[in-house]
Amino acid sequence: MNATTTFQPRIAIVGYGSQGRAHALNLRDSGFDVTVGLRPGGPTELKANADGFRPKTPDAAVGDADLVAVLVPDMVQPQLYRDVIAPNMRAGACLLFAHGFNVHFGQIAPREDLDVVLVAPKGPGALVRREYEIGRGVPSVYAVHQDRSGRAGQLALAYCGGIGGARQNAIRTTFKEETETDLFGEQAVLCGGASSLVQAGFETLVEAGYQPEIAYYEVLHELKLIVDLFYEGGITRMLEFVSETAQYGDYVSGPRIIDAGVKARMKEVLTEIQDGTFARNWTAEHEAGLPNYRRYKQADLEHPIEDVGRRLRAGMKWLDAAPKTAAPNSGAAAAKPAAAIPATSPATQEEAA
Repeated sequence: MNATTTFQPRIAIVGYGSQGRAHALNLRDSGFDVTVGLRPGGPTELKANADGFRPKTPDAAVGDADLVAVLVPDMVQPQLYRDVIAPNMRAGACLLFAHGFNVHFGQIAPREDLDVVLVAPKGPGALVRREYEIGRGVPSVYAVHQDRSGRAGQLALAYCGGIGGARQNAIRTTFKEETETDLFGEQAVLCGGASSLVQAGFETLVEAGYQPEIAYYEVLHELKLIVDLFYEGGITRMLEFVSETAQYGDYVSGPRIIDAGVKARMKEVLTEIQDGTFARNWTAEHEAGLPNYRRYKQADLEHPIEDVGRRLRAGMKWLDAAPKTAAPNSGAAAAKPAAAIPATSPATQEEAA
């Protein structure tokens, strides 16, 4: 690398949870100079040390960096930015988020002199690390909120490449689009929608007199098989592999379950995301100490399908060898050349810090 024509940013990763750990390891293995910023004695300091990092306090890590990735939970970020990041970031540096929530909804107003970008892998941190180690990558999106240097987009793409996201198709988006679609997907389909659909299906079968174990297999266990087909080739792929009987049931019963009323309520959920209602409610809930959040979560944990599932999965020995949600402490992938940024850039991302 010719230092007179290229610029390799020094990166500070603030936070070392699922995404923070994966990003830090992947960037280091890609040849970047990476520092991890953590509270001394915090729960993730030992893990970072075990991975070969020498964590600094967040203020020290931020002050030495050309690019600061904020990879702590959404509700922690505003105070962290006000108290630690804003006072210590170098003039003209780049501030990076993995989710646009706080910037889009005005919880964080970045300093005017900073580049502000987003790089969001479309998968959990353990998968980001695992795919990188085997030479693949999790698809990512990136966005630019402020481009004071004229090179913010290139910085975002370099970071995206460093974590393996550019090995797939990195799609440019906006903070608004990433935030609103991400929240909608989680609430209406991936988490809220899927969980409620599974629970309702289980309850319907059990209330009709069927064995809970059979109900579990039919509405939860086999869901993975269908989702894997979706993942491989969309609805078309699924239809290729299920029986004609299943296909016919799909066509005549699916629209009765997910009908126009469901879509109308999806639109209501989206509107509440777009107009900031959800963000305000979630912020207020967090500030109140999470009373409703804890109650909702406990109800899910105590749903009968969870007890049935634990008993059945205990006999599924193949699950012992399946990849776990926690990223393995495996050896680093072979070092790769760091992505470079043109030298004309003036700048000389649940994970609490």
